[in-house]
Amino acid sequence: MPRFTRAELESYRDAEVPDLLPGPGDPALRLLFVGINPGLWTAATQTHFAHPVNRFYPALLEAGIITEPISPSAGMTDEDRDRLRARGIGITNIVRRATAKASELSDDELRAGGLELAATVRRTAPRVVAIAGITAYRTAFGQRRAVPGRQPEPFEGAELWIVPNPSGLNAHETVASLATAYAEAARAAGVI
Repeated sequence: MPRFTRAELESYRDAEVPDLLPGPGDPALRLLFVGINPGLWTAATQTHFAHPVNRFYPALLEAGIITEPISPSAGMTDEDRDRLRARGIGITNIVRRATAKASELSDDELRAGGLELAATVRRTAPRVVAIAGITAYRTAFGQRRAVPGRQPEPFEGAELWIVPNPSGLNAHETVASLATAYAEAARAAGVI
């Protein structure tokens, strides 16, 4: 696992991480996971949900969404990306720019990112969109009363789920509770 100094990580502030989406010849997108925005470690490694204490990939493994462990903190391998795409899984963010914490984003950035996400969903047509973070979802889409779980209205033609954020800063979630929530969205998408 690489080690970054604070100064090295800060150099990635405002950097972007490419979406993980199917390419030509890949199976159709069934499940699109949506983070809030890249963290600095994610930007440094160019791998979504890459911070060493982030529980995203352990939760996917426990849920049966992936069948081989992914240790992204050093940067996801091309084989890791291919395996996700082969299962019809993609990853993007509401806001593209990297920050140390999601709380550094303005409400206007979240709303603009929500519009960009809607365009991505229209273009890629996933069966299910799973947004990881209820507070960011409420702000980005003006849904102040939204609750976690399956949402009553589709999002650009996709079934919409709001799932817990896997960040280590979200202390009341565990790998097991994340796996349960992610598995529900994955079953709806036909991934498991």
